[in-house]
Parts: sequence; C-alpha cells; structure tokens
Amino acid sequence: MPAFFLTMMACLVVTLAGREQVRTARLAARLGKSAILLVIVWVCAIATSAIAAWVATLMAPLMPGQAKQMFVAIALLLSAAELAFLRAGPAPKEPTRSAGAIGIVMFAAQLTDAARFLVMALTLQTGEPVLAAAGGAFGSGLALTLALLAASEWEARVPQRLLSYLAAGVLASIAVVMGLSARGII
Repeated sequence: MPAFFLTMMACLVVTLAGREQVRTARLAARLGKSAILLVIVWVCAIATSAIAAWVATLMAPLMPGQAKQMFVAIALLLSAAELAFLRAGPAPKEPTRSAGAIGIVMFAAQLTDAARFLVMALTLQTGEPVLAAAGGAFGSGLALTLALLAASEWEARVPQRLLSYLAAGVLASIAVVMGLSARGII
C-alpha cells in the first residue's frame, strides 16, 4: 500500500502545480462543468497512469538496483524542470466541443507530464505497478477534478507560479539526494 499512497500524494501535488489543471479549468470555464469533461479527465488519468506503470514494468528487468534509483532521480529532475519552466498555453478562443478531440489532447498532454514520470519512477522503485498506477490515476484525477469544479476561479485564486516553483524545488532536491545516493556519494 505504500506505493499507492506515495504515488497518489506525489501525483496530486505535481498535477496541482502543473499545466494540466490550468487547461482543465479553462475548458470548464468555457464549456461548462459537464459530466462528459469529468469522465474524460478520469479516463485520461487512468489510461495514462496505467501506460506509465506498464512501461516501467518493461524497463524493470533491464535495470539493476542502482540504475533504478538513478532513473527515479532523473525522472524527478525532469518533473522539476517541467514544473519550473513550462507554462500552460493561452486559453483557447473557441475550444472544440468534441469530446473525442478534448480527450485526445488531454491524453497526449497527460501521457508526457510530470505526474506520469513519477508513476514510472515509483513503479520502478516499489515494484508495484498496479498500486502505483492506481495511486497516480487517483491523485491526478482528484487534482484535475478540483480544477474542473473551480473553473474560471482556479487561476484567480491559486498562486500557480509559486506552487510550481515550490513543487519543482522539492522534486529537484529529492532528485539530487537520490542521485548522489545511487552513486554512493552519500
């Protein structure tokens, strides 16, 4: 169960600090807080977390213990870089009302976001792909649901840049410690 809770908390924080919740809040503000959008959010979170965990299970037999720990450090560092340097694009002027198009965009964006890097890393570290995928899906889905419910008030009330920098700093610090530990320096 530690794999579930650790992945859930990590993905919740990283998703709250990332770009996807801004995109979700903007879509909800323009299109309304619909059940279809909520279903798309959860389906994408579940599918992308499952894919990330599956990829990690394919990589696991190829890596010895220290390589897994170094991969976790690199994944944390990439997640920190994403949070620190990448911002959500401008709000769409006329977003599509097509559930398929919204789903494809959300799926593609979530597949390569910081939370999925963490699902991969924690799957490798813990060896529990099902629990890590479930935790990642639940944490990300919960964060995106909060953004959907807040809609236009999300950007007005959440200090997004500060949250991104804080989360990036924490992830980078953990990455440095894990990397140094994997190399046997500390």
